[in-house]
Amino acid sequence: MRLSPGDPIFYDLFTASAQNLRAGVRVLSEALAPDADRAALVATLKDIEHTGDEHTHDIMKRVNSGTKPPFHRDDIYRLAGGLDDILDDVEAALDFMVLYRVKDLPTGVAAMVDVLDRAAELTAEAMPRLRTAAQLTKYWIEINRLENEADQTYRRLLARIFSGEYDALTVHKLKDVIEILESAVDGFETVANIVEQIALKES
Repeated sequence: MRLSPGDPIFYDLFTASAQNLRAGVRVLSEALAPDADRAALVATLKDIEHTGDEHTHDIMKRVNSGTKPPFHRDDIYRLAGGLDDILDDVEAALDFMVLYRVKDLPTGVAAMVDVLDRAAELTAEAMPRLRTAAQLTKYWIEINRLENEADQTYRRLLARIFSGEYDALTVHKLKDVIEILESAVDGFETVANIVEQIALKES
């Protein structure tokens, strides 16, 4: 099953947006290294986030130009916005780590970032394949599995930071970071759900 004919540039635009998001998640992963220069990485990630905004703008401009898209305009808006929202969360998570001067992160944070990295890779691989929606079933199933995995890690992290191991101020800082990471993971599931809905509409 193939999507309706339309301007193929949209596939390229979504692919570029997803690849840029993947680059942003990799910078976040680098920031977890013990010797990472997080301040420098924040600057790098802000540049990537600005590039993401440009990709989103290009998609919106194209869809509003009268060019025939390959699927419903509302779905294009939602998909472009979903990718942009994830990158915003990724950038915010690292920014808070720096602004809060968080040095030592609970082990589970690395596990959540690993989920983000895997989800970003799957999403970047999926975008060029929007042309053939039938091939994407494994993509959204795996994203859903990763989101469930991250949910369990998120709950364990909350339990740990509220266990008394950390002082109240540190709890507040860590909770903000962890909740933003959880939002980013949820964002990947939202994007996968949009892709699934696109496939169902075009079947």
